Amino acid sequence: ATSAIGSIMGPEMKKEGYDENFSAAVNITSATTGLTIPPSNILIIYSLASGGASITALFLAGYIPGILTGVGIMLVAMSMMVLKNKGLKGLASVLGKVLLASVILVGAGIGMKVVHGASVQAFKGVLYGLLLLFLAFSVYKSATNWTFFKFAFKKFIDALPSLLLLVIVIGGIVAGFFTATEASAVAVLYALILALLYKEITVKDLPAIILKSVRTTCIVLLLVATSIGMSWIMSYENIPQNVSSGLLGLSDNPVVILLVINLILLFVGIFMDMTPAVLIFTPIFLPIVTAQLGMNPIHFGIIMVLNLCVGICTPPVGSVLFIGCSVANLKIEQVIKPLLPMFIIMIVVLMLVTYIPSLSLWLPNLLMK
Repeated sequence: ATSAIGSIMGPEMKKEGYDENFSAAVNITSATTGLTIPPSNILIIYSLASGGASITALFLAGYIPGILTGVGIMLVAMSMMVLKNKGLKGLASVLGKVLLASVILVGAGIGMKVVHGASVQAFKGVLYGLLLLFLAFSVYKSATNWTFFKFAFKKFIDALPSLLLLVIVIGGIVAGFFTATEASAVAVLYALILALLYKEITVKDLPAIILKSVRTTCIVLLLVATSIGMSWIMSYENIPQNVSSGLLGLSDNPVVILLVINLILLFVGIFMDMTPAVLIFTPIFLPIVTAQLGMNPIHFGIIMVLNLCVGICTPPVGSVLFIGCSVANLKIEQVIKPLLPMFIIMIVVLMLVTYIPSLSLWLPNLLMK
């Protein structure tokens, strides 16, 4: 995503007058939302490392944290641009409007819950109604610029077949038409058909694509097999119990223990890529948080992935950071300054998800009853 989107949006943002360092920072951090919003390979790997956590539940649990991260990055990016172009007064005005809209949304939701006895359907009705009002307002505002509206509508229609992939995968899993594993095969088949129809690939390209997929799969399966052996050794040597004793020796407060685990995972993410980090540290920390803190494995999986999302954007081995800088043809030190505010909002979202379990568990509980 960093390479594909960055190579397209980077030049376009430069044409519009955006600073290239800022553009690269937005591209790098926003790419991490795809790791929590399904379909997500890293959540499947966590499911394997955790001993069989539900992939469907993990996919559903990733939606709200991923959307929160994306919205947070958008707000920070908007604030940085408004501050640069209009100063503090302009920023205060924009943030005031955002705050007012948030208060109206929350107030409407609370009001409907009070009237309808905390009805989920009523709350959803409020959200849908506000969404329709927003769309109607957008159409009204676009009426003065039909050229742009027609262009946007045409692009939406062009993208619709690709967007349906998400609906087919998640809808099929939730509706029970196929399992999460079968959904991956359906997604591959659907994407292959689209690629052939769009003439992005030809039949002659298939052998090379299959060979590349086999190589990638072999690497992942080798890591999974190694992690299973490592998990057995750690269990035999009582490493999780020793780590648990060490953490409980620091404090018996769940808030402190989770904070320490987050700090460790943030540090690990700086020096280790996501897949090996998940495979190595899931068997260590998962028994601690489930046995000692009573945490849901699905909740912890989202926490772990969010931690590592920060890591892949940071030097020295942040893969997304290197790719984003390479695509933008920039040095890492040029991107660090605009990255810092976005790191802060990512960590804020991480803390919210850590200490408010419903942010990750509400959707699975709602749709998997």
